[in-house]
Amino acid sequence: MSESGSDLLRAALDYLDAGLSVLPAHLKLKYAAIRKWKPYQSRLPSHSEIGAWLKNGSDAICIIAGEVSGNLEMLDFDLAGEAFEKWCILVKEQSASLPDRLVIETSPSGGFHVVYRSEVPVCGNLKLAQRRESTDGPEPVVIHGKKYVPRKDTDGRWHIILTLIETRGEGGLFLCAPSLGYVVTQGDFRDLPVLEVREREVLLRSAWSLNDYFPEVIESTPTSHGNGMKRPGDDFNERGDIPSLLKKHGWALARPGENEYWRRPGKSKGWSATLKDRVFYVFSSNAYPFEANQAYAPFAVYALLENNGDFAEAARALRVEDYGEKAGTTDIDASTISCSTADEKQPDIIDPGPIPTKLLRIPGFVSEVMDYCLETAPYPNTVMAFCGALALQAFLAGRKVRDPGDNRTNVYLLGLGHSGTGKDWPRKINTKIIHEIGMADSLGEHFASGEGIQDALFGKPCMLFQTDEIDGLLQTINKAKDARHENIMSTLLTMFSASNSVFPMRRKAGKESPGAIDQPCLVIFGTAIPNHYYEALSERMLTNGFFARMIILESARRPEGQDPKLIEIPDRILEIAKWWSEFNPGTGNLEKWHPVPKVVEHISKAVEILAECRREAEAEYSKAEAKNDSVSTTVWSRVNEQARKLALLYAVSENHIKPVIGKGATEWGSLFAVHQAKRMLFMANEHVSENDFDAHQKKIIRIIRKAGGQLERRALSRKTQYLKKGERQEIIANLMDAGIIKQVPLPTRTKTGFAYKLSESVNVKENVND
Repeated sequence: MSESGSDLLRAALDYLDAGLSVLPAHLKLKYAAIRKWKPYQSRLPSHSEIGAWLKNGSDAICIIAGEVSGNLEMLDFDLAGEAFEKWCILVKEQSASLPDRLVIETSPSGGFHVVYRSEVPVCGNLKLAQRRESTDGPEPVVIHGKKYVPRKDTDGRWHIILTLIETRGEGGLFLCAPSLGYVVTQGDFRDLPVLEVREREVLLRSAWSLNDYFPEVIESTPTSHGNGMKRPGDDFNERGDIPSLLKKHGWALARPGENEYWRRPGKSKGWSATLKDRVFYVFSSNAYPFEANQAYAPFAVYALLENNGDFAEAARALRVEDYGEKAGTTDIDASTISCSTADEKQPDIIDPGPIPTKLLRIPGFVSEVMDYCLETAPYPNTVMAFCGALALQAFLAGRKVRDPGDNRTNVYLLGLGHSGTGKDWPRKINTKIIHEIGMADSLGEHFASGEGIQDALFGKPCMLFQTDEIDGLLQTINKAKDARHENIMSTLLTMFSASNSVFPMRRKAGKESPGAIDQPCLVIFGTAIPNHYYEALSERMLTNGFFARMIILESARRPEGQDPKLIEIPDRILEIAKWWSEFNPGTGNLEKWHPVPKVVEHISKAVEILAECRREAEAEYSKAEAKNDSVSTTVWSRVNEQARKLALLYAVSENHIKPVIGKGATEWGSLFAVHQAKRMLFMANEHVSENDFDAHQKKIIRIIRKAGGQLERRALSRKTQYLKKGERQEIIANLMDAGIIKQVPLPTRTKTGFAYKLSESVNVKENVND
């Protein structure tokens, strides 16, 4: 064991003998270095356990705060300890000798740890002093070596919250000396002072007085209705008697002043909240119905205490108490005056649900391939069978047919389904059919690079790429720092649009002419796990057209299995596939074939249906444009093109020899394309995030939605164990600030708990893929 390792072991054993729960730790991660450390929040480790842990070469040790270590609590001064000196001055003004009794150590980042024991149990971790700083956008900011991810407030401004002082309390842990970079400058961990309640309050109160940040205040509404009348809640916010209301419900004024300190019911000492400038700030985690570390406007306090959080009922009660302006005898229609506490907006993006089953069938070749796939698959999956069959038809007809607008059959299809739902079987069917007709060299699997895709299409201008887990490809492109991966995206975008023109190849070393690909037809049949795919998308992919070019179909839950059947490919399927392989309209021999695709005409009714689809897409585009919604404009701009491509595929599937784009083809193509656009936009809004904080918010919304729109607090905590407690509280507070979720009472056998409920402005329909 090294000298530093021996020092850690000696210190750990000394700390244990002093009654501290000490564990090995990761210096960089600042976390316990054993997998199951939670039991040591309630019991001390043994000497032999510590010896076994530290002989393996841990580079740090940590102490668990709380009752297990004798009610130990630590004040953590971050940001290079910039608030430490001010805090010391404040403490000395109230108790001159108290700072000299504390154990103090410095941290590697220049911060300070102040450590002591309390004569009474301590609460969990608390953020005592914070401040808000604005940023230029969502890009992460590094301050004193720590990365902060900005978030957007309700006014659309980006900011970060910096924590100057916080506690490590019950169940929390912190790294300590003699870990590298941690140095005790005063006192000894083996002889921690035990503070009286009033002394501990001096420390916490002094830290709290340095706080410059309050979360956005929970209030109910905008300040007025559209008719200009003041509502009861607005009126109470201005003149309601908050102190009397608090006392009525058992709260006690612990210390008067400009910033009043209030103590929750059931507590005889200390304080649990403050009241300043008519904002009630609660930091206690045991102050039901209030949330810890949350600020409340007067009307919110009234609604929670008097009406169990029912803001509409609270508004009605206040109107009886003569709050709010009355309609009188003016010409204002009193029936339009709502007592609701929030302007419940309809969701901007409504979920149309996964594609209806009736749209997963088109007549002819596609349905015949689907039927064969479903009959032979171990897990017959209609969505995947349709994707595979449509991709096969698109590939076979590539460079051979077009509609009067010169739209081609190249499509990018993506089937989403969880593992084991039968994603691979349609790929196997396609591969088998293509081998049978002698076109195996037109199959591809992996996108190694953009240049690789170009080279493959230069040799075979019409190709079907079948790739699994396309979300991995997107993640690679997102994280790529070299041009090779970035070029994949560029090539996929350009190939899609070049299907009715010529794609110029890059110039290669030693080659006089780079060459070109005449009317390339790249058909993609990809599969991925639903959530992984959407979370792998970036905002750039949503707006550069890649997302809009995709046709995305979602499989429901795993289908019931069946005994696999060894059935030969039906002769009719092979006959049609072979016919397509031999149908080569155009000029020149096979080596230098220049295709002149057959034009598949529309009937007059089909032209009208497509025109109506175009007008609908243009109207949606205009709405999105007015909102400056670049994602929606990108998606709706492709709907008309996608509808026409799909109608063309319907026609050639229905009759490969004499295809006509009729009423059925255009109705199906239009319905399919419009539904797809709406579903894709909803799913992107649900999953694609601007940063990690936004991603966590959206995941919590999905969790609550999946539970039916309401979830008990502890259940939500269990389902979000990947988040630290403070992170979870911050995310929930932000969702409540934005009116996305609200807190509702939930009576139990012993006491009243509470749950989080999605507001009516959030679509509560469960997503089958979550």
